Amino acid sequence: MRETFPYDSVPGYLIFDRGSNFNAEVVRAIKNFGIQPKRTSFRSPWQNGVAERWVGNCRRDLLDHVIVLNERHLKRLMSEYVRYYHDDRTHLALEKGTPNGREAEKSSEAGGRVVVMPRLGGLHHRYDLAA
Repeated sequence: MRETFPYDSVPGYLIFDRGSNFNAEVVRAIKNFGIQPKRTSFRSPWQNGVAERWVGNCRRDLLDHVIVLNERHLKRLMSEYVRYYHDDRTHLALEKGTPNGREAEKSSEAGGRVVVMPRLGGLHHRYDLAA
């Protein structure tokens, strides 16, 4: 039985800017791979930085530390990373919150037990107070 991933039915995208090196031939080649090319908006250079920041975070947090065995393995890793990025990874721009809005734990007792939950095969961890 084939393992499914959350984004299996979502087409792949390649985001690129409006540079002259991304001509019609490049766009055609990208489409031949089954990937939908997406250009950044006209006169919106900030969009490139957002995409580059995400790719850099993914590389530093995950891909620099694992050997990807095949496409299936990469899809599983990326699926886990997206879940980690949105649910567990804190972001300074969100005042150390997460994109999905994880609430800070509040403990009434000073010596509460902490539970560790490994993420991305143990590369990162999430810590919560025991119930």
